[in-house]
Amino acid sequence: MAYIMGNRKQLSFLPPKIDDYVGKEDPVRVYDAFVDSIDLHEMGIIIDPYQAGALTFEPKAMLKLIVYGYSYGIRSSRKLERACYHNLSFIWLVSGIQPDYRTIARFRSDNKEAIKQILRQNVKLCIKLGMIEGNTLFVDGSKFRANASINNTWDEERCKKRLEIAEKNIERIMEEAEQIDKEEDSAGTLVRLNKELQDQKGMRAKVQEIVKTLKETGKEKINTTDKDSANGKSRQGSHAIMNCEVTTDEKYGLIVNSEAVSQNNDLNQLSPQVEQSTEILGKPPAQVVSDSGYFSLKDIEKVAKEVKVIMPGRKQAQKENKKTPVEPFGTEEFSYDKERDIYICPEGKILKRKGIAFGSQGKISYKAGGKDCRECKHFGVCTTSKNGRWVVRMVEQEGLKDRLEEIYREEESQKLYKLRKEKAELPFGHMKRNLGAGQFMLRGREKVNAELSILSTCFNIARMITIIGIPMLIAKLNSM
Repeated sequence: MAYIMGNRKQLSFLPPKIDDYVGKEDPVRVYDAFVDSIDLHEMGIIIDPYQAGALTFEPKAMLKLIVYGYSYGIRSSRKLERACYHNLSFIWLVSGIQPDYRTIARFRSDNKEAIKQILRQNVKLCIKLGMIEGNTLFVDGSKFRANASINNTWDEERCKKRLEIAEKNIERIMEEAEQIDKEEDSAGTLVRLNKELQDQKGMRAKVQEIVKTLKETGKEKINTTDKDSANGKSRQGSHAIMNCEVTTDEKYGLIVNSEAVSQNNDLNQLSPQVEQSTEILGKPPAQVVSDSGYFSLKDIEKVAKEVKVIMPGRKQAQKENKKTPVEPFGTEEFSYDKERDIYICPEGKILKRKGIAFGSQGKISYKAGGKDCRECKHFGVCTTSKNGRWVVRMVEQEGLKDRLEEIYREEESQKLYKLRKEKAELPFGHMKRNLGAGQFMLRGREKVNAELSILSTCFNIARMITIIGIPMLIAKLNSM
């Protein structure tokens, strides 16, 4: 039978012009038009056609290469270098230039602050195109693996143990060296011992520096490979992680703001996300939606005066989440009688006011009778104190808490909260699965945030292509 076969002696294979290497509706043309439409000077990338010295590659071409590479799942400098030789869409994008991996890595490192601004540039374009309204925002977080091993995580206890081992080893080596020094023909052995001694002293110095850093930063743990990473758990076990906060707009689910933070939860991250989004949008949102992981009254209070916060309290969230049962006899299970200024426990017993708690006028303590608690069938579960159960009332934040619970129960709030999962979690799925970015390639919070900004931009561009279409989107970007 006959086969279709190629011919390596064929005189021509590619079109004579690089511009014809990709079709008119190839997605790469969108990335090209996008970078051409943004203000590189505003980002902090200076373009000087008259610069003196050695020739360098055009900044726009380098930025196009990096951004498009991330959309293609290609992030390493070496792979980007190879793509400029072998991949037609990359060859077209950079107009045939072939920067080596060192040049690509240096450009990315030298311009990390500027690259962090690329999402902001994308959002500005989306606002002009009417694709981001900024009325309702959704905030969510997801853990990404850091480029660091969990084995390089140190805490105070580990440092203490390692220092003890180092001191014992140093003492042992010194004693052994002293003994061998008295013997003949021991030069070789002393050289070996001296090397061991220097290794142990080096380890001691390293651990002492880690202890110093732990004290200065106030952190419980620190990773020596990436000091900005935190410890986190997943189904695959424990890892060094970066927690990525993302804020999306209701209209099309486009990302407005993203930030990697050095903690393993979302607590106290609502107000920073709202404040940063407000700065980008030029106005505060009418309302913001998030899950109970952000529930910190002190943090919510910073934005609740201007922005309607739709978020379940912990009790509300626990009741809705069957996997997380409501904590038995938690403070929220006790009802407060404002007229009598007392608390009533689930069994109907009274907790009387005792006074200020923790030295704060905004915190009032209430206590049940010791006999009531000891005779209760829930004694040992509700409290183990024979003197009776204590409850602290947070006076200053009481009104805010009640208002949040009331807002969350509204019909419109329930609709938006159900929509939150679709709008807020979609970007993470795209980044981790479609872009292959479940783990960051760079280290340090600044560099990671530059990576996250590119990934967020790639998600937005993919959504823009889906919504508008390639020809129309290119036309709109070229007119900017």
